[in-house]
Amino acid sequence: MSASCCLPARLPALVLLLVLLPHASTWAEPLDSNCFQQCPVSKTDNRVLSRPSHTLSNNAATKFADWVAYEIVAADIGRSQRRVWRPDPLLPPEETLEPADYKGAHAALKTDRGHQAPLASFTGAPDWETTNYLSNITPQKSALNQGPWKNLEEAVRALAKSGAGAVHVLTGPLYERDMPSLPEADEPHRVPSGYWKIVSLLGGGAVEAAGFVLDQETPRDADYCATAHAVPVPVIARRSGLTFAPGLEGGVVNPLRARLGCAALVSTQDEAPRS
Repeated sequence: MSASCCLPARLPALVLLLVLLPHASTWAEPLDSNCFQQCPVSKTDNRVLSRPSHTLSNNAATKFADWVAYEIVAADIGRSQRRVWRPDPLLPPEETLEPADYKGAHAALKTDRGHQAPLASFTGAPDWETTNYLSNITPQKSALNQGPWKNLEEAVRALAKSGAGAVHVLTGPLYERDMPSLPEADEPHRVPSGYWKIVSLLGGGAVEAAGFVLDQETPRDADYCATAHAVPVPVIARRSGLTFAPGLEGGVVNPLRARLGCAALVSTQDEAPRS
């Protein structure tokens, strides 16, 4: 079982979810307001850390989070804040990276320190600094991080500001091929080959969910709406090895894609190319 700590106290949201999900107690992970319905279930014995802004499942072997969950609230989207990279104080030193481990990564691998829960979505939140903890960071190619990934995150923030409903996001890495390790780290660290993101919306009683997968080598000018990047949630579950809440796997896709600026999918059976 995963360990968890510091669950945020958002009682109204928890009460709503308990009403919507009478069978939630059958899940292995605890109820958490950052997760839609329930947090994903990992196959590994990860350490789950929950803060007001985001919840993550830290993998001690990779020293990256297998998944990060957060709800975007319009009031939390504020002004720009400074990035100060720190190890997560809730993790033992042997389970997390240090800022020095990223030294030379941009020059050698053309990677940024990529936020999984984006700083820009929480700059108005009291705990915005926790998004800069290295537990929430992974090496992400600059072209991807500053291109389609950033554009998708901006579309999700615009959705939250529109008042459409409760917007939740799950995101995490994929390891589907070997990638170069961080060059200056004390020991080899497996760099993700790509990333997935699931956006869900609960508004008007219907669950909407849309999945995206972008490879590390995705060009800066790529469109996250392209069919190559639109991946059904059950496919993301299989490729990531995670178990998601039933509401995500069965959520309506096309209305939410339209809200995110994308055309409707003709078929949800097509898979994106593997990373």
